[in-house]
Amino acid sequence: MTSPKLILVEDDPALSELLQFRFEKEGYSVRATPDGDEALVMAREDQPDLMILDWMIEGTSGIEVCRRLRRDKLTSHLPIIMLTARESEDDRVRGLEIGADDYLTKPFSPRELLARVAAVMRRIRPALAGESVQVGDIILDPVAHKVVRQGQALQLGPTEYRLLKFFMESPGRVFSRNQLLDGVWGTGSDIELRTVDVHIRRLRKAIEIDGATDPIRTVRSAGYALEPA
Repeated sequence: MTSPKLILVEDDPALSELLQFRFEKEGYSVRATPDGDEALVMAREDQPDLMILDWMIEGTSGIEVCRRLRRDKLTSHLPIIMLTARESEDDRVRGLEIGADDYLTKPFSPRELLARVAAVMRRIRPALAGESVQVGDIILDPVAHKVVRQGQALQLGPTEYRLLKFFMESPGRVFSRNQLLDGVWGTGSDIELRTVDVHIRRLRKAIEIDGATDPIRTVRSAGYALEPA
């Protein structure tokens, strides 16, 4: 399992350094920026598993960053936890209505933020906790290493299994071929990009059953996504 990737958007250098240290100690891969515009670029270039986003930051505001991420098909499913010094109920409601998954007001305990992030990660990547994952009519049991679709056991090769598991941990999210190479084969892999297409075709064939639709969506010039069938 690759380390969960997290983007931290916080313009307080001391707080940013503290949080980056705490999350890296917990096994997260963290990239940090104080700037909203840079955060948008980072999220599109290498989509993270989660973003911690301060409301008041340099450049584009956190609330606008959240809005743009939700409107972009590449990042619309990205979990976002917002940080802010704004304590009013209206501000909290606004943040959640824009699309934040959770909201934490300053000052806060880093331990509480770690717990909030862990809770969100368990929801979006239950396989991290060894729990079965279901997307549409496909169920993957990471402990038994089995995949079932509509009650029918599927036979997948090792690479196709890892590829399906990777997709099912982030349903609906579009992954580029490079992101799939990093996530399934590992960073620094010398596998060619076209190899991804070969395994996508094999995966499609392996999960195909009579009367069921193809849940793997090809996004032109972007990559692939697994959608609930």
